[in-house]
Amino acid sequence: MTAAEPARPSAPAAEAPATRPRGEHRYDIDLLRVLASVGVIVCHAAGELMKAVGGTPEQGGPVYWTALAGDALSRCAVPLFFAIAGWVVLSGAPPRDGGQVRKRLTRILVPMAVWTAAYLLWDWVRGANTDPTRQLALDALFGSVRPAFHLWYLYAYVPVILLLSVAVLVRAGKRPWGAGAALLALALAPTLLGDLARLLDADFPPFAWQFGLYQIAYAVAGAVLLSLPRAALAGRRRRLLWLAAGLCAWGAVAVYEHRVHFPSPYASLVVALLAGTLLTALDRIRVPERFRPLMGRLAGASFGAYLVHLLFLEALAPRLVSADAGWPAAVGALAGLTLATVALSFAAALLWTRLRLGRWLG
Repeated sequence: MTAAEPARPSAPAAEAPATRPRGEHRYDIDLLRVLASVGVIVCHAAGELMKAVGGTPEQGGPVYWTALAGDALSRCAVPLFFAIAGWVVLSGAPPRDGGQVRKRLTRILVPMAVWTAAYLLWDWVRGANTDPTRQLALDALFGSVRPAFHLWYLYAYVPVILLLSVAVLVRAGKRPWGAGAALLALALAPTLLGDLARLLDADFPPFAWQFGLYQIAYAVAGAVLLSLPRAALAGRRRRLLWLAAGLCAWGAVAVYEHRVHFPSPYASLVVALLAGTLLTALDRIRVPERFRPLMGRLAGASFGAYLVHLLFLEALAPRLVSADAGWPAAVGALAGLTLATVALSFAAALLWTRLRLGRWLG
């Protein structure tokens, strides 16, 4: 979602630099959105390598360490998505009324439903569903992430957007009854379903339309950092220092994943440091004008690429990933799997956007 930057008080030209024009497009946000989508693909590509060696270096050292490095680098992708969402709702383009909140959520929920059905069908055709497809479809209504495990993020993203939007509208003096009722329903649903299960002696799937505190924290922190004035982030040297800090955080995530837990939780300190340093390094970075049209199109296709990429990734991984690979082959497998999936996913998303199917496919 593209947003206008909030207006700032005007100042005489002799005393302060000119403010940004109202409504100027934030191409640095577009860049972050594209990088976050690519990061998710890197994360899942690394997961395929890690799965090939059973999560241990004893079954293939080069593949294990390559997967570890790739996953550690891409751990910041999901926090970046929450940070961008927080900036959009709280600062970049706050909702004007409940109708706009409904439209925003519809643009997420409709493609989510379509792709959930597509992944269920895809696994049914391949005979890969571990449970009856009808049961998996029912589970998806409550928050299951099978077989499209990457959609777990949207079960948290939607409530986060809803909560922040309601808060913004109430702060603005509006009365978002519909959005508020939806938020309350999500809050009460787990307890209500648990009570009904006891009363009716029924078995309901776990209700996962919930968010964690860390997701709200990333959203609020993202709104703060992405709303900083350009002067606070100016200077090539300062950006290089933040990038250097990001490299250190990358190493810290890799050590954490090897010694403590793989994959690293998004709420871990090392992931927060990685996301924060990269976000600060890239915030308000200037995208050259000749790349801006392409960047805008890629950003518009990033949600669709995120939704579809698992189809391509799972089809390509068996052909590219081997536990017996040496260092050149392991690095080549991760790079090749990532590049091929990124190219196919963004190409597909750009194609259906051109065909005006974005409303349904993302």
